[in-house]
Amino acid sequence: MQTSTVKKLLKYIKKYWFYLIASLILAFVTVVLTLYIPKLTGNTVDYMIDKGQVDLNKILELLSRMAICVAIIGAGQWIMNICNNKMTYSVLRDIRNDAFNKIETLPLSYIDSHPYGEIESKIISDTEQLSDGLLMGFTQLFSGVVTILGTLVFMIIINVKITIAVVCITPLSFLVAGFISKRTYSMFKKQSETRGEQTGFINEMIEGQRVVKAFNEQENVLNRFDEINERLNKYSLKAIFYSSTTNPSTRFVNSLVYASVAIVGALSIIGGQALTVGQLSAFLSYANQYTKPFNEISGVITELQNALACAARVFAFIEENDEIPDSEDAYKADSFEGNVGIDNISFSYVPQQKLIENFSLDVKKGQKVAIVGPTGCGKTTFINLLMRFYDVTKGAITVDGMDIRDIKRSSLRDSYGMVLQ
Repeated sequence: MQTSTVKKLLKYIKKYWFYLIASLILAFVTVVLTLYIPKLTGNTVDYMIDKGQVDLNKILELLSRMAICVAIIGAGQWIMNICNNKMTYSVLRDIRNDAFNKIETLPLSYIDSHPYGEIESKIISDTEQLSDGLLMGFTQLFSGVVTILGTLVFMIIINVKITIAVVCITPLSFLVAGFISKRTYSMFKKQSETRGEQTGFINEMIEGQRVVKAFNEQENVLNRFDEINERLNKYSLKAIFYSSTTNPSTRFVNSLVYASVAIVGALSIIGGQALTVGQLSAFLSYANQYTKPFNEISGVITELQNALACAARVFAFIEENDEIPDSEDAYKADSFEGNVGIDNISFSYVPQQKLIENFSLDVKKGQKVAIVGPTGCGKTTFINLLMRFYDVTKGAITVDGMDIRDIKRSSLRDSYGMVLQ
């Protein structure tokens, strides 16, 4: 399910490939320069290792290089953030446009059978959660991966033996992150679904407050809300619990990596191996930079789990079946005489609950006919059938002798005068 959601998301991102490529290039440049600074720092340490052995000219030269690198890194990260923001919120705008446009093409039966608040939650809240996950992913995920690979290269150049010790401990971070991410996705998915249910319920109760009070249903409404709220609380707590364990778990692994580097490096210097104090200083800095992305990536994975769960709901809504289109040879009329025939029609919203059965009526042009009856007898439903918001399940409705299912909806509805309650 996550794979299909990612593919759908990539189709939206594809339109903004320029920003994506620019962001990736800038991320690569800033990461490489960031990793170059510890090497310069280590060389600087080696040029002032002892009394009388301080080479100020070399130190100043190295400090100048470091200052240039820092300036380029700052500018690169600023431009990269602009690209990420532009791409993320453009994608968000396109998804929201598609979701809102979907409302206009959905059959009325879908709108009637789903709480309005739930639909609003998908278009507003879920897309907002999606944008947060995308922004964090673009900003930190690629940079983190490049940082890990880059630090490995720099560490191998300095000392292969210590690098192997670092790499051997690394899989623990992946195991921890993978174990937790499987559990966070299901909880975030349930959290998103329940949040939509709660929004829909609140919306329904606000709009139907007169009905609630008229039937003294306040206590039942409160109990129903408490039940939904309790479920949302449970899923939210579990989602946050699993996601919050990611960072301390990976930090523990990272501390093992840092300690291993310090111990192996110190023993190498004591043993007289070809490793200087400056190189060990640089290596410790690389070890710290190597482990840091694992914390960031684990946080990104957690946020992406939430984002993908929300995206799946939004895409499912966008992919709902549209209203059945008019046939290619549907009749388009500029005007009608106004003879309406109802020929033995039957209709029900739910097959098991009968509503209109074997109803016939013949209304001639110029006649005035009033449809009256108690609440729930089918007056509004009859209007919905005349306007083709729904189609009859049996029989036919005709205008000037023509079945309205053979007439274009736009043409039919343009010919009606309708005043809503």
